[in-house]
Amino acid sequence: MAEIAGMTLPLFGLIFLGFIAAKFRPLSIDGLAWLNFFVVYIALPALFFQLLSKTPIEQLTNWKFIFATTLSTYVVFALSFGIGALATGGNISQSTIQGQAASYGNIGFMGPGIAIAALGPEAAVPVALIFCFDNAMHFIIAPLMMELDKNSHISRIRLAFKIFISIVTHPFILATIAGILAAYFQYRPPDPVEKLLVSISAAAAPCALFAIGVSIALRPIRQLPLVMVPLLTMKLAVHPVVAYVVVSWVGDFDPAWVYSAILLASLPTATNVYVIAQQNNVWVERASSMVVVSTIISVFTLTGMLYLIKTGIIPPDLFPAP
Repeated sequence: MAEIAGMTLPLFGLIFLGFIAAKFRPLSIDGLAWLNFFVVYIALPALFFQLLSKTPIEQLTNWKFIFATTLSTYVVFALSFGIGALATGGNISQSTIQGQAASYGNIGFMGPGIAIAALGPEAAVPVALIFCFDNAMHFIIAPLMMELDKNSHISRIRLAFKIFISIVTHPFILATIAGILAAYFQYRPPDPVEKLLVSISAAAAPCALFAIGVSIALRPIRQLPLVMVPLLTMKLAVHPVVAYVVVSWVGDFDPAWVYSAILLASLPTATNVYVIAQQNNVWVERASSMVVVSTIISVFTLTGMLYLIKTGIIPPDLFPAP
């Protein structure tokens, strides 16, 4: 258990420090913008590029793994969308945000730090693949469902182009593409650039986790509707189980890949869900509450999941070959 605490305390400790800092020095949330910019546009892209560019290219095209993890996330989204539809009387926009709240984990800010700390550098590739394709799926679902709900007259070509641009211009995905190309051509940056990337990459996880803590402190919980109970259950309990079952069913993967899929599925609701809700003026305060509450509860659920993984209680393959 001491080993588990040694992995989780530094990670959740940084979130706690951000929370305490924001409570004792209540600066405007606008001040968080530059830190978020550094994390999203500089530090995490540098980390993804560093990890992927040094990975054998055959590991980066594991389509069975991509299919399994993306399918598991979509299954949880679809089930949670159904819960939302029942709770809202068929409101597509609200149901979409609720579906994302239960299936869109904080895989960008928390994923790399937790998975690599728990499983080692071999977790970098599955984390990057999950991030890339899960994000692509959510970037497609959100605008598509919102437009359907508005009965907009926007042309299909224009909508498809809008979705395509939102995907290919995301800094994480651009960094992933650059890392894959560098791995394919076996490109290594000049030594000064390499040292700069190493330095920036090292700041990614600490800054991201500190920013999460500040965000939690500056977004007070105003609403805790009953529908959040099944959504929290879907995100923190059902999603990792579905990921484990589907990944084990689809193929025989390295244990680090299976456990990476489980850990990333266990993460709390992504801040992006709140951003999407705010952009569309749908379920905004409740989306914010989902981010905060799921992050707090994940201190316990994620620690428990790490314990199950590190002690071998969860085997690396649910359906081992005979």
